[in-house]
Amino acid sequence: MLSFHKAVAADFEQVNQLIIKQLHSDVGLVENIGHYLVEAGGKRLRPLLVLLCANALGYKQAARLDLAAIIEFIHTATLLHDDVVDVSALRRGRPTANAQWGNAPSVLVGDFLYSRAFQMMVGIGRMEIMNILANTTNVISEGEVQQLVNAKNPDISEADYYTVIHKKTAALFEAACESAALLAGAPKDTQEQLRAYGYHLGLAFQLVDDALDYEGDAATLGKNVGDDLAEGKPTLPLLRAMALGDAEQKALIAQAIRSSDASLLGQVLAVVKATGGSTYTLDAAKHQAQQAIAKLAVLPDSSYKQALVDLANFSVARDH
Repeated sequence: MLSFHKAVAADFEQVNQLIIKQLHSDVGLVENIGHYLVEAGGKRLRPLLVLLCANALGYKQAARLDLAAIIEFIHTATLLHDDVVDVSALRRGRPTANAQWGNAPSVLVGDFLYSRAFQMMVGIGRMEIMNILANTTNVISEGEVQQLVNAKNPDISEADYYTVIHKKTAALFEAACESAALLAGAPKDTQEQLRAYGYHLGLAFQLVDDALDYEGDAATLGKNVGDDLAEGKPTLPLLRAMALGDAEQKALIAQAIRSSDASLLGQVLAVVKATGGSTYTLDAAKHQAQQAIAKLAVLPDSSYKQALVDLANFSVARDH
């Protein structure tokens, strides 16, 4: 167990039990897919952020567990929908739900998880939290649509790329931190600083994910290397390679993005390495992680604050 998980291990056990309880449905297929996703594990970073932020602010009431489960349900719903859109066959080293049960059940169970999350929000009874999470869910959807629009387009800018990864990834990190601070009754400045921590941390995680897609290996990553290229996603390693490559290298990357031709992966990897595309992306991630850590100055010293620092450092030191 990683250090930042140890800080809230007891809370996590209660959140896991709550997730199982809230997955109850009269329709067996809903529970089957739901349990399959829960058992797949993963880092559970978003509920972790809720628990760490709430505890760092001295908030120990049961609503923090509900909020953590809500955030995890929203995230899991996005994964179900993402895997259908991306036609992904592997996640966390296991077949995706759509590979196991088909696209229609995956989409519908994703909808179930979204609606269950909002039922639980009503239970918390805080309109400000509902507002944050409703807006965030909308922003995530926008990000997914924008990513779809950007697919197979090698001409997008770095600014366009950052807009998408903010919406599709960092937005839920932001929401987890901000809503936990709001639940804890923290001052407005603290809420804003923790939201900013989540923003920078979310960008760091996505930047590293995008770099690992051109440097990792399938066994470690739990997904196929080059998946982004196969989907025609113009991520930062490719944008940097095109910016620094010669005319031939730039043309190769552009062709690979437009055609989403995974057979070009070997050649693309060589260009990304030669131009330092992955290194540039990882350096950008380290910069975001340092900015995230700086935002934690607003918190009093505690094991929970240290866990948030450790999490930021882990975000850029990992290999999966």
